[in-house]
Amino acid sequence: MLFGKNDKIVMIGDSITDCERKRPIGEGKDDALGRGYVSLVHALLQARHPELGVRVVNMGISGNTTRHLKERWETDVVQLQPDWISIMIGINDVWRQFDRPTIMEEHVYFEEYRANLEDLVRRAVSGSKGVILMTPYYLEPNTDDAMRRMMDKYSSAVSELATQYGTLFVDTQVAFAPLLEHMYPAALAWDRVHPNMTGHMAIAWAFLNAVEFSW
Repeated sequence: MLFGKNDKIVMIGDSITDCERKRPIGEGKDDALGRGYVSLVHALLQARHPELGVRVVNMGISGNTTRHLKERWETDVVQLQPDWISIMIGINDVWRQFDRPTIMEEHVYFEEYRANLEDLVRRAVSGSKGVILMTPYYLEPNTDDAMRRMMDKYSSAVSELATQYGTLFVDTQVAFAPLLEHMYPAALAWDRVHPNMTGHMAIAWAFLNAVEFSW
């Protein structure tokens, strides 16, 4: 596994990361890490590699876009002095264009999204041991669906930046594909965005595979 002894991992993103984590810092006892994939990643790391004492910190905030991450990067990432940084952002950059089509000031179009994300990746790479870039997703198997098509485009930027900057890469849309072959999307997420625990486990599974977790 890529994580070393006493490594600190800051995981930042939107509501999929947040999942009601503790404020202001998502770390500690009980449900401090929230009730999603971050908590599952932490639990599996502790159960399989307790000798490493890996620290996981959840800094997701519901509703965030890449704009928000840029605004809070210094306080919510840099000042926490992480060894590893995981970034999963983009769902709201896309979604606001569909659920709030007339409020255009909230829209983060593709060119801005890519520029914002590249700025974050550049800063993350220069200040950490490693970076894990995770794509946004939409739980719609029809790739011709308008929102799924746009989400795939935004995900392509994540893939390109991961290659460009040599980060680890997690394609969450691909992680959901086997489930969507057998399950209706609403069985995983009522709104095709916020997954139940099965969906969160799929994300955690993909994340841990990327960091060469020993199952």
